Amino acid sequence: MNNKVLLVEDEESLAEVMQAFLQRDSFDVEWVADGGAVLAAFERLAPDLVLLDLMLPSVDGLTLCREIRARSQVPIIMVTARIDEIDRLLGLEIGADDYICKPYSPREVVARCKAVLRRYQAMSPLAQALPDNANSPLTLDQATLDGYWSGQALALTAVEFRLLYTMAQEPRRIFSREQLMSNIYNDHRVVNDRTIDSHITKLRRKLAAVDSEQEVIRSVYGVGYKFELPL
Repeated sequence: MNNKVLLVEDEESLAEVMQAFLQRDSFDVEWVADGGAVLAAFERLAPDLVLLDLMLPSVDGLTLCREIRARSQVPIIMVTARIDEIDRLLGLEIGADDYICKPYSPREVVARCKAVLRRYQAMSPLAQALPDNANSPLTLDQATLDGYWSGQALALTAVEFRLLYTMAQEPRRIFSREQLMSNIYNDHRVVNDRTIDSHITKLRRKLAAVDSEQEVIRSVYGVGYKFELPL
């Protein structure tokens, strides 16, 4: 079965080119040009990936990304021509899994889509389970990329899930930023240290929201981070 892509782009000529390239690589593509029609299309199509332009009529891409992420952990690739948004997208603080700058090569976009889907699909129920710990309040559902702390949903993005999953697999192990980047970005893109720091900050915030008394992600000065459950 082909992967389904929801292509959200208001430039018709660009959308037609992108749709043709994706279909050539066996993606099923539905194109939406207006931001106001995106959520209905998302619910109807149940896509495997969303390719989402930042600047759209009716509803902008940032708002749509947050709305989609509140409903699903489906991979989202943001597309932008706005240089002033790059820092925010580098941190992927809106819940997106990747970003692409205009003008772009359609072949590169197809390659990015494949890479994001490979990462997403690698976190399947067949992946290695977390170490058994009957006393652990943390539950990570690899099938849905959902995380729970003492039964309370953490509302993780796909990147946050991979980051937490990586550290929780080996409690007390110290991971360098480079090791974490390699685990969550296995397409070897170039990202800087503050990208990981940004994700760690958000993870801590989400964990603190459900349990303010526990600090399970610890910084090791000059080295990196580790996950440590309370005794």
